[in-house]
Amino acid sequence: MNRLWSTFSALTSIDSVSFEEREFCDELKRRLHDLGVETYEDEAGIKIGGNCGNLFGYLPGKLSKPPLLLSAHMDTVEPGRGKQPTLLDEGRIVSAVDTVLGADDVAGIAIILEALTRLKESNTIFRPVELMFPVAEERYCLGSAQGEMSRITAKEGYILDLAGNIGEAANAAPTLISFTITVQGKAAHAGFAPKDGIHAIQAAAVAIAKTPLGEPIPGVTVNIGVIEGGQATNIVPEICRVVGEIRSLSHEKVMNQWQTIQETFTTEVEAIGAAVSFQENIEMTAFETPLDAPVVTRFQKACEELDIPVNIKPTLGASDQNNFALHGIQGFVIACSMHEVHSTREFTRLSEMEQCVELLMKLLTED
Repeated sequence: MNRLWSTFSALTSIDSVSFEEREFCDELKRRLHDLGVETYEDEAGIKIGGNCGNLFGYLPGKLSKPPLLLSAHMDTVEPGRGKQPTLLDEGRIVSAVDTVLGADDVAGIAIILEALTRLKESNTIFRPVELMFPVAEERYCLGSAQGEMSRITAKEGYILDLAGNIGEAANAAPTLISFTITVQGKAAHAGFAPKDGIHAIQAAAVAIAKTPLGEPIPGVTVNIGVIEGGQATNIVPEICRVVGEIRSLSHEKVMNQWQTIQETFTTEVEAIGAAVSFQENIEMTAFETPLDAPVVTRFQKACEELDIPVNIKPTLGASDQNNFALHGIQGFVIACSMHEVHSTREFTRLSEMEQCVELLMKLLTED
């Protein structure tokens, strides 16, 4: 366990917030080269405005099986600068300062490195391994969306990027669209001639009031998170901008809900005399890996042999697997000991990471 802790501590101590993964990537390259892994960095960073691309790797195996893809992302959320990983007496790891720990997703990367190291040290026969460590996963998986996916030949993969206990896994994740609705009114003096204006904020507010938020239908969530408009208290606001998201495990349900929202806004806004325009972006596309797929049953078998309880369920959080699925990769997102992620309370447990190392070694050596 000492090496696993050393690797995790060293890597989480490197600042690696989204779009600024350069130093982390260089250190990861060095460690992979020491393992004999052939690496390649693509140009995704240039495309998304970052300082680093996605890192690919390949390690040949002697087991006569198709390669498996292993993936964990390099970036962290804010506050992620100056992290100080601290190992407590009970094996719990936290940040000693007011930052995230970075177990999301350095725990996954440290586990992959340790599993490959042990397999090589023990001269264990394992199947070929393809690696991808994406950038900017925390920004709607921008790195893998712009990645050179043609470099991946594996048709199955394990993505180490799920919060929870070892043995938990996600076989499905949602479509997520973000949207911006712009309401165009008419400016006028709010004191002298309010009737000459068309109040864009009021028009937007009426439409929002008619738009069910939360979970308007089972399995679909809708949220409006930003409303902005107006220039001054003595001006009838001309513009109001409404920003939100919709997500569901059903791509069709998301698109249908978006259509309903557009119809509601058009009806309510035009009734007041304002105009409305819409812009949407499909940030992630839903995927579902069947429960009888080999990538799933192999995981279940390995957990059973290690006496690890299995808990497979869909998640409403996206991961790079959403993008892998678009390229024909049947993936499975597995927990790798990260808890209370995206908060300064984030923590991991050394014993759980050790458990996941053993699990990964099983997955790579199963006939």
